[in-house]
Amino acid sequence: MAIEIYSTDTDSGQISVVRKEGDGYEHVTSIPVGNAPRGSVKFTRDGRGFVSNTSTNSVSEIDALTHREVARITVGSGPRGLGILPGDRYMLVSNSGSNTVSVVDLESREELTQIAVGRDPRHMAIVGDSAYVSVWGSGYISKIDISGLRKGDASDVREIARIRIQENSHPYSLNVDRTGRFALVACNSVDYVPVIDLATDQVVKRVPVTSQGGRAVAFSPDNRYALVTLERESVIAVIDMETLETTRYLPTGPSPRGIAVDERDFTVYASAFARGTVLHVDQPGSMPHAITVVRLEDVDLGAEQDSPDRKPVFADIPVGYGPCSVSLFDTDRVSLDNVDLDAAHMSHSSVGSAG
Repeated sequence: MAIEIYSTDTDSGQISVVRKEGDGYEHVTSIPVGNAPRGSVKFTRDGRGFVSNTSTNSVSEIDALTHREVARITVGSGPRGLGILPGDRYMLVSNSGSNTVSVVDLESREELTQIAVGRDPRHMAIVGDSAYVSVWGSGYISKIDISGLRKGDASDVREIARIRIQENSHPYSLNVDRTGRFALVACNSVDYVPVIDLATDQVVKRVPVTSQGGRAVAFSPDNRYALVTLERESVIAVIDMETLETTRYLPTGPSPRGIAVDERDFTVYASAFARGTVLHVDQPGSMPHAITVVRLEDVDLGAEQDSPDRKPVFADIPVGYGPCSVSLFDTDRVSLDNVDLDAAHMSHSSVGSAG
């Protein structure tokens, strides 16, 4: 199984592609896209990838087999977060400048409509017939009914609920645990992680962390722990999903934002955005403008101290300037023999979180 790591390098206007080879990493290429790309690249089973270009009001389509940009889709102002719907036909795009969410037909590569939400929507998660969008400027999570798209009716897509976090909490992104029960929210401006029960759409817990600056959330392969990047402290907060308490902090490179987990060997990849002030100079895995690699296989994340033979292993992967997000793509899921590169239809096959 071959895994490629895609880094969204905001300041370089590119996507860095790195292939994992055994225990090492090989830089494959850098793909130029639009100005100020943001968020993780969202992939599909047959090798189409998508990333928002915040300053050019477009979404770049990337061919994961040839590593090139093949199209741009015009959307609203300041696109940030993306979500590909089950069924592979539609994509949602949060437009931070338009205060809307676009519905895009991926077959025609055309925007069908925009749904009004609060001020400055950012990143999202899709669960069944609902999309949950972090509305950064209004302090809430927008729940959008997307059930109409099952029958191709974009006119029926609408906001149906607002899950309040806190005024000026600035929810940036969220992710849903592997059971589909809880959504954890990374907020820029509060020193806790809100936990939403998706059965009731209510905040049921606020998990304290050491600082503000939450950016992205991922989960361990067994769903026992949540991993939340804290940009201001240059750490990953580890949250026990049973007790909903923080157990420890893992150091990273400066200003971590996006995070992704390789489920095969529990390796964590975090984007070191490098605009922060905290740097763990005595800690491997502290390079700026890089992806911090943290290998956690056999590590007890609930323990206060690691045993000598069960410590995290750190490494760095240099990428472009300002890496804000990271995602993983399994190249073995796609073969050139069975994919029409010009008319491919899609299914989600990336692992990653926005930053």
